[in-house]
Amino acid sequence: MKNRIIYIIFGVSGSGKTTIGKVLAKNFNIPFYDADDFHPEANLIKMSAGIPLDDDDRTPWLQELSILIKDAHTKNGAVVACSALKKKYRKTLQSIDSKYIRWIFLEGSFDLIADRIARREHHFFKKEMLLSQFETLERPKNGIIVAIDKSSTEIINEITSMLNSKKSQLGVIGLGVMGKSLAKNFLSKGYSLSVYNRQLIDVEEDIAKNFVAKQPYKEVKGFDDLYSFVKSLEQPRTIMLMVNAGKPVDIVIDSLLPLLAKGDCIIDGGNSHYKLTLERCKRLDAKGIHFLGTGISGGEEGALKGPSIMPGGSKNAYDRSGKFLETIAARDTQNNPCCTYIGPDGSGHYIKMVHNGIEYGEMQLLAETYHLLRFYGKKTPDQIAAIFDIWRNNGLQSYLLEITIAILRKKEGGDFLIDKILDQASQKGTGGWSTNAALDIGMPLSTIAESVMARNISSMKSQRVTASETYQLETSNIAIDDVFIKKLEKAFQTASIINHHMGFELIKEASKTYKWNLNLSEIARIWTNGCIIRSSLMEQIAELFLDHNHSSLLLFPEIVTPVRLNIGFLSEIVSIGLKSGYSLAVFSAAANYFLAYTSAQSSANMIQAQRDYFGAHTYQRIDQPMHKYFHTNWKN
Repeated sequence: MKNRIIYIIFGVSGSGKTTIGKVLAKNFNIPFYDADDFHPEANLIKMSAGIPLDDDDRTPWLQELSILIKDAHTKNGAVVACSALKKKYRKTLQSIDSKYIRWIFLEGSFDLIADRIARREHHFFKKEMLLSQFETLERPKNGIIVAIDKSSTEIINEITSMLNSKKSQLGVIGLGVMGKSLAKNFLSKGYSLSVYNRQLIDVEEDIAKNFVAKQPYKEVKGFDDLYSFVKSLEQPRTIMLMVNAGKPVDIVIDSLLPLLAKGDCIIDGGNSHYKLTLERCKRLDAKGIHFLGTGISGGEEGALKGPSIMPGGSKNAYDRSGKFLETIAARDTQNNPCCTYIGPDGSGHYIKMVHNGIEYGEMQLLAETYHLLRFYGKKTPDQIAAIFDIWRNNGLQSYLLEITIAILRKKEGGDFLIDKILDQASQKGTGGWSTNAALDIGMPLSTIAESVMARNISSMKSQRVTASETYQLETSNIAIDDVFIKKLEKAFQTASIINHHMGFELIKEASKTYKWNLNLSEIARIWTNGCIIRSSLMEQIAELFLDHNHSSLLLFPEIVTPVRLNIGFLSEIVSIGLKSGYSLAVFSAAANYFLAYTSAQSSANMIQAQRDYFGAHTYQRIDQPMHKYFHTNWKN
């Protein structure tokens, strides 16, 4: 089946649509269709009587034209001349993928067009109807816009020149690992693309040029000049930034602003802090520029083949530019894009931050499990991989478990590579950001916080070696049997549920605090594929939140049953690990959180008494109304 371009020439009556359209069709050697020929008889009678058409009159006419466009798209293409005055009319006509339509708007003043019509013989269109069309007209913000105050030949030449220039549908700034992968993804989906990378002698030279040279796609242009890059894009422009978070984002935005027009859209696809995204949204909105702070998860492979995408910011921007993101995103089990409009302000980057926090917790849980099996149980890496394989087959499928199995089986020179890697973890800050964000709104986030602290402690390698030599603490080693491994599996499963619970509780509270109205089910759904924390558990979470957006994960009956059965195994594994001399930071945090979460009576009454004793902070009483506060002179 062929997929040919449809050129839709539109504007008010008398703007020259038919004249220009016939010449273009002849030049392109494709059919021409005048939309006026498809009006039903009732419409023609009404217009001849000088009565303007209403939306009800136009609906069947537009629907017939949309069928015509769809049919022509599968053949040789076509040029269609149609008034298409309103945005919703043009939406109806767009019955095929937008990348196969070229909109050409012929623009002229009322006086110019009224004079043209008046000079035409036997033209039924009255001046009153022309005035009605101008009142109805919703000027387009994209496509080719051509002023008609010139000759037909000049108009044709201008349109042809603009069509031949083949401006790109979107642009990408920054061709690092993620930028290149996303650019390739866009190109593979049929989008025309302009890419830009700065030119730094002996550091970053000809990055964009070399990228273009290596691509099998023709619809890509490379630039190291920002002005030329911006001018190569269709208006309104969509530009995706794939630069380092922080100051570099603002530097690029400040360089772009003088070159952009109102209605253009900037998408920040980096790991920016949500508070900075909020500030950028406000700053750019004041200048008429849309901004989407967009979290992207999946690493290099995900960016290339389909990541999970979390856009937040301007809803108008998402309505127009979100189609690009949805096209390149991974697909869930129902083939829907793992991309959705998250909410306003910095919500997209906030959700990505929490995603990374959950990721930190899951990684540390797997690391602690490996460590316990490797050193307490004296299992070899391939034996541990085999155990994890069994867990995966038992229903604990996750991307992180899959890659951990692959890591454990990797050898170098006959030795397991994992045994050669320095036990000193690094981080990019998003786990710590999650912890701080939880503190900002008074939410517990202990598993994620402990996973960050575990990385911090790991970085103290020399001190840890010295302390180990100083204390010379004994560790226990035993032959681990199938019963222990089963208990460990259930403990891991339970700790993972608790870790996810805390992440979603933070999202839920942030939604209330910042008035974002976040959809927990949708967030979980777009995390079911493409991202680092995709798992069978995440698929279950998406279903659970579908009709209960304000509930808590640990209170769903489907979760309560397995957790109640397995929480004892979590406590037992933590006890064994600590008694045997092995740190289980996140396992311990999960167990402690659960015990506190399920305690009707906590130790906080003592905390309140202590605060009142030394600081007169007051307290509430269980035998008095909750709105009353009390202070005691504890020394008397």
